[in-house]
Amino acid sequence: MNKQKFIDKFLIAFMILAVFKIIGIGAQLFHESIWSVVGTLAIFLVVAFIIMIVITALKDKEQNRKNSGRRGSGGGSFYLEASLFDRIRSRYEELAEKYIAEKDYKKAAKVYMNLLQDHFRGAKTLEDGGFYNEAAAVYLKKLNNKSEAASCYEKAKQYKKAIDLYKELQQKEKVGDLYREISDIKNAHIYYQMVADDYTGNNQMVKASLVYSKKMEQPEEAQKILLKGWEEDKDAFNCLNNYFANVFDVRKLETEIQKLYHKTPSYKKTIYLEAMKHEFKKDPKLQPVTRSIAYEIIAEKVGTRSEIINELKYFNPDDNVILKDISRFKTGRNKMLRN
Repeated sequence: MNKQKFIDKFLIAFMILAVFKIIGIGAQLFHESIWSVVGTLAIFLVVAFIIMIVITALKDKEQNRKNSGRRGSGGGSFYLEASLFDRIRSRYEELAEKYIAEKDYKKAAKVYMNLLQDHFRGAKTLEDGGFYNEAAAVYLKKLNNKSEAASCYEKAKQYKKAIDLYKELQQKEKVGDLYREISDIKNAHIYYQMVADDYTGNNQMVKASLVYSKKMEQPEEAQKILLKGWEEDKDAFNCLNNYFANVFDVRKLETEIQKLYHKTPSYKKTIYLEAMKHEFKKDPKLQPVTRSIAYEIIAEKVGTRSEIINELKYFNPDDNVILKDISRFKTGRNKMLRN
């Protein structure tokens, strides 16, 4: 097929499709408002006009080539077809960008979805324009993207629809958040408990404690989880550190530090020593008790771990003498080992 015949046939086909499209748009009057139909028709007529201009220009150009005696190669129709559709697509893109610049997001979305067959950009354009329900419908029906749809329903404050989708997606914490948003505290806590149980089952005790304290407003349960993590060696140091961080009264914290230390087995005392370094800096009132515990641990462990003597400097930051004592201890120990 030569270029001229291709263009003629394409033009005829386009005109037939245009007639069917106009009939289809007219049929929308039975289930849409007249202004919506008029808007769709206006977009189609503008696009059809652009296409007709492009086709006419190509037809004139080909006629001029034919009259001048130049002939194309056998694959010319393929390149002409590609060029034609590239031009049409480019016009559609320009039209959509024009509507976006004018903040007419619905018309821009129709160009993306109906003319460019790009439903994702259509949905995103609706979302950018604040048409969250419409965007959610496109994400669900055309793209089967439940995550984006749920996000749009949430933005539209359609919380029950969002909750249903987040349940399908197994986003339990998000479900709890949305139940709390609509003041359904009972269901919110059911889902938060599931989240906390999942974290506990994976030995993520600090994260579980944060769900209890921040989401469920149950600081006592949070402390129980942290204490459990410390006692069962599940991220022991971070559990202990967070446990102490949640005690805001200095006197009570001092008591807790002493109480837990007396229950600490020997193999975990070096971890306890690390925690004491943090607590020592927290408040001057805590320095006597934390220093005392540190001395006990260092004295107990120095026989098998001589390097632990260096920890003394953390509990005596302004004492230059102790640095000399540490140095003398190391020198003396090295002499003993050599002998």
